[in-house]
Amino acid sequence: MCIRVKRLFACLLVLLTGLSQSALADEIERWGVNMTQGVTPVSRDIYGLHMDIFWWCVGIGVVVFGVMFYTMIVHRKSQGAKASNFHESTTLEIIWTVVPFLILIVMAIPATNTLLKIYDTEDADMDIIITGYQWKWKYEYLGEDVSFFSNLSTSRDEIENRVPKGPNYLLEVDEPLIIPVKKKVRFLITAADVIHAWWVPELAVKKDAIPGYVNESWTYVDEPGIYRGQCAELCGKDHGFMPIVVKALPQPEYDAWLVAKREQAAALKALTEKTFTFDELYAQGEKVYGTVCVACHQSGGEGVPGVFPAIKASAIATGGMNGHLDMVVNGSSKNPAMQAYGPQLSEVDIASVVTYQRNAFGNNMGDSIQPIDVLKFKQGQ
Repeated sequence: MCIRVKRLFACLLVLLTGLSQSALADEIERWGVNMTQGVTPVSRDIYGLHMDIFWWCVGIGVVVFGVMFYTMIVHRKSQGAKASNFHESTTLEIIWTVVPFLILIVMAIPATNTLLKIYDTEDADMDIIITGYQWKWKYEYLGEDVSFFSNLSTSRDEIENRVPKGPNYLLEVDEPLIIPVKKKVRFLITAADVIHAWWVPELAVKKDAIPGYVNESWTYVDEPGIYRGQCAELCGKDHGFMPIVVKALPQPEYDAWLVAKREQAAALKALTEKTFTFDELYAQGEKVYGTVCVACHQSGGEGVPGVFPAIKASAIATGGMNGHLDMVVNGSSKNPAMQAYGPQLSEVDIASVVTYQRNAFGNNMGDSIQPIDVLKFKQGQ
């Protein structure tokens, strides 16, 4: 029915504007205002409920306005109609009370069934903890010893209009959430700082991520694919730079990814004991800075005056190594915007970004720190 309405609308626009049907088809698709049907059983149930209620409301509107316009046209004074003179009609009052009540009951039955499905998080095949940070997501696979952060990967050149924007502008990440198809996946959603909201329209999942509180949701994806979403709660300066990417894989591919992820974690842990050259630390630190630090401290390290302090010629970056390390690992109590990156970054990444900050932007301190030293600092040694 919705497709027929779009076609009728297209025909009317062709007649009114004189544009070609192909050009109008592109415009109508761009103007789409309906809900997405989604790729999960629940998302299709929600879409079906939405369309059913929509057409019931259209039918009610046609009947009500039809009666109203018929009465105004047929029973107008110019036709000799005379208004009836009565104080009240018990029958009419019963009708306009009972009929809407029955309509609401009829609507409530499918709506209740759909809501029960939305909130049924029991008997899940796997659980994933989703934690919102300013401005990234952390995913932890319970029982699998796998966790990672997912950051925006759109380049600063695109964001600052130095190069053309890609097709998935602000909707691409360095580490997507990987789930298997045909499995019930339960999401346990919370936040570490402020209120966020994890929203992926095609999965029919939209839940607030609230510090100190855990919300539940779930999904069951039938077919492999990539599905994109965003944080849907205004959470600060870079709220619009906090995308979500979910990649659904067939079970064998998911299992292979899980094994590779565990091996990657083990290899990263082993790197903590490796001694890196200055150039290696600097190059890796530049990458980490471009992902984690650049939004607040800017690409040239000048920060945002009055909001985010500069790295360039700062007392922290040009002062003692322990003070710099403490700021990165534990954050700042004076400025909550400076998060504690100790739980978020590996020892290798922390050592790299500290080395980079102390030697980039003209700081030129000439020193560096190794991952093993970062680990000892975390352990209080």
